[in-house]
Amino acid sequence: MLPTELPPQRVWVFDFDGTLSFLVPDRNAAVLLPEAREVLSTLVRQPRQGVAVLSSRMLDDLITRIGIDGLYLGGGSGAEWFLPGGERRTAVRKTQRLESARKAVIPELEKLSDIQGVDLEDKKWSVAVHVRHVLSDDRTRVSEFLGALSRTAGIRLLRGPEVFEIQLLPEIDKLFGVMILCEILHFVPAPGSLVYAGDDENDALVMRWVLRKGGTALSVGRDPIIPGVAVLEHPAALVTEVRRLAGLNAGRQEDPR
Repeated sequence: MLPTELPPQRVWVFDFDGTLSFLVPDRNAAVLLPEAREVLSTLVRQPRQGVAVLSSRMLDDLITRIGIDGLYLGGGSGAEWFLPGGERRTAVRKTQRLESARKAVIPELEKLSDIQGVDLEDKKWSVAVHVRHVLSDDRTRVSEFLGALSRTAGIRLLRGPEVFEIQLLPEIDKLFGVMILCEILHFVPAPGSLVYAGDDENDALVMRWVLRKGGTALSVGRDPIIPGVAVLEHPAALVTEVRRLAGLNAGRQEDPR
């Protein structure tokens, strides 16, 4: 935001995969739900609203999947940001440690490639170990291997639907990303001023903080990630709830289906 602009009165932060898009077997096929595109585009046009999409995906990957002017886009769980005016910001003080961690950890993670069905996704600041196509017994092996690695290599292990997320720098998570966003926006959370939506353990770290600040946490999926969150079964249900929270339903015709 420009120095002369007032901070937003309300900030909305959304995870991407499983939150604004449905989870799909091929992660490269994930697309922004049309209804989500509509509500994001509407939110950014409202006065003094800060709207962000925050993902563990690489920033350039996220940018190509969103394509909405006025949004703040965070990649690498918020280690990298793309601002509405086109400016990029990176946690440059972390990059040297990141390279050291990558050299130590990536070769170890590559050992998992011997297990049938394991799919490693290198996202620069983290590595996702996808286990959607891994047999149950082998998933246990993967979990035990990663648990041991996290205890010896100084990394952080987070879990999501069908995936293990390795944070190569333990302090780089989505809570870190949200705090960076607040700094960028000169935004100090007050009760009722912050809304966060997500679907996995990385998102849960933010949700606890948001609830402590008196904000709203929206958990996408059948079961709540943590106590105290509103549960929306799927991304389309999330869109409906966001419209309600933002007061965007006035005069809107409901789909009779």
